[in-house]
Amino acid sequence: MPKMSQAAGLHRASLKKLHDLDAALELMYYGWRGMTLEADDYLTKQGLSRPHHRILYVVARQPDIAIGSLIETLGISKQALNRPLNLLLERKLLTSKRSSEQHRSKLLRLTATGQRIEQTASDHERKVMRDAFDRVGTRGAVAWMAVMEAIADNN
Repeated sequence: MPKMSQAAGLHRASLKKLHDLDAALELMYYGWRGMTLEADDYLTKQGLSRPHHRILYVVARQPDIAIGSLIETLGISKQALNRPLNLLLERKLLTSKRSSEQHRSKLLRLTATGQRIEQTASDHERKVMRDAFDRVGTRGAVAWMAVMEAIADNN
């Protein structure tokens, strides 16, 4: 059975290179797509998408995060967070409680179901990363981490 990426007809080699860094840009795009393909398929089956996973991922790593801090961590607007956050709350994948120190602030935490969904989706992505790092070895993994850190710090 062909992989979904082949079925979608997206072939890296078929794109014309207009600039010297186009190959690197394409690898970022297709690399991200390759890493998230199985996770996104799993999330779709759960009635969720990439924004939902990003929220679950952050909340899993910072329980009782304030909504304002979540917005800052994700680098999105309150308006962009609203719809996916409300769905996660409605589906009882997250809980929300008022902060005892700041009554206007709501704190978010994953439910057991939210934890399971976050872990399963992230496990799909970790497997792709682990397999890739195994293929390129320690030096390649360290170099990749250095490049990604430099890109992530470019904000």
